[in-house]
Amino acid sequence: MSGCEITEPRPRLRCVLPFEAAPAEVRLLRRAAAAQLSRWGVPVAAGEAELLVTELATNVVKHVGEGSSATLVLEWRGERLRLEVHDKSRAVPSPGALDSDAECGRGLHMLAALAVDWCTVLTAMGKAVWCEISIGSDRTCRRIERAVTALEGYRGVSCAASLRVNGRDLGLEETAVELIADLLHWTATRGLDPDDVLDRAQMHYEAEADAA
Repeated sequence: MSGCEITEPRPRLRCVLPFEAAPAEVRLLRRAAAAQLSRWGVPVAAGEAELLVTELATNVVKHVGEGSSATLVLEWRGERLRLEVHDKSRAVPSPGALDSDAECGRGLHMLAALAVDWCTVLTAMGKAVWCEISIGSDRTCRRIERAVTALEGYRGVSCAASLRVNGRDLGLEETAVELIADLLHWTATRGLDPDDVLDRAQMHYEAEADAA
């Protein structure tokens, strides 16, 4: 994997990282993306970006082929961070293709909880799968809105019953526990340390709470 450089001045910054589709390269790519965001001064988004980079790059390994050439593009556009992974296959993934393992069939709900939006576009050389996350001042409100949407959709998948006690939606709370547990299983299957992910999530939460 080659190094990257900023190709556009602020407020629109762009970084291009070519990589080879292989598990070891995916780990290096994840770290490089986090390092670049830190250099740009947006470390709060690093945790989400690492997970999304892992998912998008792993998709290339699984569905395009190990050893194939691909490129990650990071682009900071105002209050949004865009991640694009370009490869040479013109096969467009279905909505469930980003995580179609039998034991992780609900992975799209996890991805949707992180990304504001995602899509696939055909290019002259193949295709690009992109997603965006928010890094704006209203980040906390958007996080809460996305969490509620994800939990309600996830509860529909898991068929959890809803029960309200003293104004608390206990069904939604149990769904949150199930979702977190499934996320930990997902991180383990992607070669990540679940304890490390929990620690980093707590750090991001505390940093955003202090800044609020």
